[in-house]
Amino acid sequence: MNTYTGGCQCGAIRFRVRGTLKDSSICHCRMCQKAFGAYYAPLVSVRGAEFEWTRGERKRFRSSNLVERGFCADCGSPLTYEAPDGMAIAAGAFDDPSALPPVIQFGTERKIGFVDHLHELPARETEEDVEAAPFVLDIVSYQHPDHDTTTWPEERNP
Repeated sequence: MNTYTGGCQCGAIRFRVRGTLKDSSICHCRMCQKAFGAYYAPLVSVRGAEFEWTRGERKRFRSSNLVERGFCADCGSPLTYEAPDGMAIAAGAFDDPSALPPVIQFGTERKIGFVDHLHELPARETEEDVEAAPFVLDIVSYQHPDHDTTTWPEERNP
């Protein structure tokens, strides 16, 4: 049985999923765009799998008469899409989102035209931007690591 873990950016909320996850998708509907603050929402259905929250509790917003969306009240990370047919987790909230590639797109009537051409844009790694933004070399991440921890946050020296 496969086990997947994940959580929000700040680590206040963590989850574990056991089972087969095969329904990864991208939704282009306007509600998902707004909920994720992005051009689309990558989601992974956890229907039929064993799902548990292992740390913290999500806050929810009812985005329609049938759907609630869960998020971290501390850092704002989008976490869930909860509908009558089950729950989906934000793909980026998984510790290894590359293990869950999307297999279908929904809401394509609201798909933004340039999304299909994002791969054609020039691409640079973070450190290639040092001359224009030298502060990138001094960034210290306070983001929760991509694995479970017994306690969080760790002690930080400001």
